[in-house]
Amino acid sequence: MRQPAEQDPVAVPYIQQTVDVAAPPDAGVDEGDAGYAKTLQPRHIGMIAIGGAIGTGLFLGAGASLQKAGPGLAVSYAVAGIFAFFVVRALGELVVHRPSSGSFVSYAREFLGETGAYVVGWMYVLNWSTTGMADITACALYVHYWQAFTSIPQWLLAFVALAVVLTVNLISVRMFGETEFWFAIIKVTAITAFLVVGVWLLIAGRPIGGETPGTHVIADNGGFFPKGIVACISILQSVVFAYAAVELVGITAGETAEPRRIVPKAVNSVMWRIAVFYVGSVVLLTLLLPWTDYSGSESPFVTVFSKLGMPAAGGIMNMVVLTAALSSLNSGLYSTGRILRSMAVAGSAPRFTGVMSRHQVPYGGILLTAGVALLGVGFNAWLPGQAFEIVTNVAALGIICTWGTIMICHLEFVRRARRGELERPAFRLFFSPVTELVTLAFLLFVIGEMGVNGGTIGRWTVALIVPIAGSLVFGWKARGRRGERAARQ
Repeated sequence: MRQPAEQDPVAVPYIQQTVDVAAPPDAGVDEGDAGYAKTLQPRHIGMIAIGGAIGTGLFLGAGASLQKAGPGLAVSYAVAGIFAFFVVRALGELVVHRPSSGSFVSYAREFLGETGAYVVGWMYVLNWSTTGMADITACALYVHYWQAFTSIPQWLLAFVALAVVLTVNLISVRMFGETEFWFAIIKVTAITAFLVVGVWLLIAGRPIGGETPGTHVIADNGGFFPKGIVACISILQSVVFAYAAVELVGITAGETAEPRRIVPKAVNSVMWRIAVFYVGSVVLLTLLLPWTDYSGSESPFVTVFSKLGMPAAGGIMNMVVLTAALSSLNSGLYSTGRILRSMAVAGSAPRFTGVMSRHQVPYGGILLTAGVALLGVGFNAWLPGQAFEIVTNVAALGIICTWGTIMICHLEFVRRARRGELERPAFRLFFSPVTELVTLAFLLFVIGEMGVNGGTIGRWTVALIVPIAGSLVFGWKARGRRGERAARQ
C-alpha cells in the first residue's frame, strides 16, 4: 500500500514491499523514496562522484577514439566535458531543492508530468542496459590480455563479469557503496600514477618503444588534428558516452543522510576531474607515443606501460582498467534499480521493479537491467569485433535523452521560481536559461553528427530513434490501459 510521504522511510516495512500503481504520486513527492536505508556515507558519495568520471569510455574507448581523431580527442573531451559539468550542476541544484533516489525521473514527474518521467526513465534504462553490454564486453577484452585466458570465449568472460557484479548489487546498498568506494580509489590512484609517471618520462626524455616523448611526437605525426576537425566532431557520441555516469551523484542522494551538504561538494569537483583525468590523460598519451600506436582492442594506458618494457606494469594497469569496467557495470545496476522503482510507483514500470528485498535493495529493477545487459553476451558471441562500438552508440542516445531532460526540468524549475511558486537554493546553475539552451543545442548537434559522420553504425543508431519512439508510445498506451483497469478494481 502507499505510504504517507512524511513517514520515516527506514520504518517502512521492506520485506517484499510493493507499491500502489493505481494513481500517480503527488507532484513534488516521490513515494518510491520510501524504504531505503540511509547508509551511504560522505566518503562513499565523494568517491562515487569521482569514480563516475573515470570509466570504460576513458580506459578502453580512448584507444579507439585516438585512432579516429588523434590528439584532437583532448579538445572533444574538453568541449563535451564543459556540457557534462553544466548538466551535473543543474542536477545538483535540483537535488538540493529535493533529494530523491528517483533523481531526474522524479524531477521530470514534478516539472514535466508523468509522460516526461516515463520517457526519460526508460531511455535511462536503455542507456545503462546497453552500457552494461559495453562494460561486460570491455571486461572480456581486458581479461583476454592475459595469455592464460585467451582460449576462453569472449562471451563466457562477459557472462562471468555480469554474474559477479549482479551478486554484489543484490546484497545491500552498503555493499555497493563499499565496492564503489574501493573501485574509485583504485581508478584514481592508477590514473594519478600514470600522470606522475608520464610527466616524469617527459621531463627525463626516456624513450618509449624507441620513441622519445615530447611535443615533436604530435608534430611528427600529423599535428594536433591529423584527421581534421571533422574527425573530432564525428567521435562526440563516444565522448559523451565516456561521461555517462556523472549523473550518478544525483541518484545516490536518496540514500545518504545529508544530501544537501554532500552533493554540492561532489558536483563542484566534476570540472577539475574532467580537466585532469580526461583532457590531461589524452594529451599525455599523445606526447608519449604516436597516436597511431593506440588501438580499440587494448587500453591506451596498458599500451604505454607495455612499450616501456614493463610487462608487469602493463598487467597491473590492465587489472585497473578491468576494475573500471566492473565499477561502471556496478553503478549501472545500482542506478537503474532506483530509477525503475520510482517509475513503478506511478505505474510506468512493471510492478515487480518496485519490489524491495529485506536488505532494502530494489532487486526487481536490478534484475531487469541485468537481464537486458545479458544480451551483450550474445553480442560478444555474434559480433565480438564490433560489439563495443555498437552498444556505446546506442547508449549515447539514452545519455543524451537523460541530459536533455535534466536541462528541460531545470528550465521549468527556474521558470516556476521566477513566478514565486518555489525558491531556488543558493547552490545554482549559473547563467540560466542561456546555459540550458546552449546545452540542449549541443546535444541535438551530437545526434545530428552521429547520423551524418558516424558511419554505418552511427546512421543505424540514429535510425533506431524511430522504433525506440514507437516502443515508448506503445508502452505508454499500455500503461494507460493498466491504470484504467486498476482504477475500476
